[in-house]
Amino acid sequence: MPELNLKKLDWVVIGLYLGLVIFGWMNVFSSSVAEDGFVFNFSQKYVMDLIWIGSAMALAVLILFVIPSQVYQAIDWPFYGIMVFLLVAVAFVGVEVNGSKSWFALGPFRLQPAEFSKIATAILLASLMSKYEFKFSNPRDAARIAMVLALPMLAILLEKETGSALVYLGFLIVCYREGMTGWLLIVGLLSILFFILTLVFSSFVAILVLAAMIGIAAAFYQHRPVTGSVATAAAITLLAFIPRLVEARPDSFLSRFPADIWAALLTGATALVLAVISWLHRNRSLRNLMLGFLLGLALIFSVEFVFEKVLKEHQRARIEVLLGIKEDPMGVGYNVHQSLVAIGSGGLAGKGFLGGTQTRFDFVPEQSTDFIFCTIGEEWGLIGTLTVLIAYLTLILRLISSAEKQKDNFVRIYGWCVAVCLLMHVVINICMTIGLMPVIGIPLPMLSYGGSSLWAFTILLFIYLRLDMEKNSY
Repeated sequence: MPELNLKKLDWVVIGLYLGLVIFGWMNVFSSSVAEDGFVFNFSQKYVMDLIWIGSAMALAVLILFVIPSQVYQAIDWPFYGIMVFLLVAVAFVGVEVNGSKSWFALGPFRLQPAEFSKIATAILLASLMSKYEFKFSNPRDAARIAMVLALPMLAILLEKETGSALVYLGFLIVCYREGMTGWLLIVGLLSILFFILTLVFSSFVAILVLAAMIGIAAAFYQHRPVTGSVATAAAITLLAFIPRLVEARPDSFLSRFPADIWAALLTGATALVLAVISWLHRNRSLRNLMLGFLLGLALIFSVEFVFEKVLKEHQRARIEVLLGIKEDPMGVGYNVHQSLVAIGSGGLAGKGFLGGTQTRFDFVPEQSTDFIFCTIGEEWGLIGTLTVLIAYLTLILRLISSAEKQKDNFVRIYGWCVAVCLLMHVVINICMTIGLMPVIGIPLPMLSYGGSSLWAFTILLFIYLRLDMEKNSY
């Protein structure tokens, strides 16, 4: 092992980390301090947060200067196995907080395995994908990665921790960087799009949009962009008249099925015929597009079942409020409504430290944890929120830049995993706070109150800093 050189340590990343942690404590203090000021009592969040911060600093020192870096690859599978076991166990023996049974109670302390499972998953992914013979084109390798991601996700969903489960989808970005086809990411984004279109408009509108997209894509693949696009536009225009035909002839054969079924039958039959023809002529691109269209139809018609039968009542309500299907500012939409009021009232420079009325008078639930961004918006204004966003962006981009310079595959992949975990948490939390995503409960890294979150991100980040420092010391 080379002698460690402190000059090789990324002090910019450490500075950003410390700045976010200190600023986070200030906002936890502001959102939880009583009117009579500072009271050193372990029941106070700002006191407990100081304990979590001190212990996190101790963990950082241990990782940087005591624990050998070789240990992480050596414990990849055992560490991962232990975390999956804890994720399953906590769903049965854990304590329930805000409807989520995802915490182990250790006296006055609570630990959330879901936060630490991201570390184990990142280490195992880096270990598997850094092997010389690894390739996503190999079905066994791809299946192994899928299993590594699926097991903790399913266990976390069992705990009703949707937010933490969504973070695992970010690891697909790392997989794409390491050779996974980009079609999986595109399919995922399109699935979300058609889910929303079906809920907000109708399955008929979703079918028209799907047919238009596939038709234009097929036109470009067949090197007939103009004629193919014109033909697609004409076909979509004709399909758009189906509802009127059904309504105009209520006693005819057309009225036996609703408009979306007729659209699905016509477009589905066309796609099936084209898929068979393209298979006979060995036209893979057209065949795959037609099969994609048929899968898209299946997705559109499964939306109602998933929404009504799979999602919980509170999840349906949050999605309906988010998409504007229903208005409920005093019920399901209360958190986001109050959060937007708090952020908007901050203006350019904010109301000042300890000056937030929405925050101090508890109008915003979870204002020191999941909704701490609204505390920042109210007391520090647009300048404060932009400063936080710039700090996160700088941290994430610096990690990616550093990872890309690594000669060791394990270090590079692990660095990407750290950056992606941060990115997913920041995007999901802030979008949730400003009403662009449903309220699913996820902390803002280094800012939100919570020992599990702070410890997990400290360990995740400082393992990479130790690996980076050691590799740069050669």
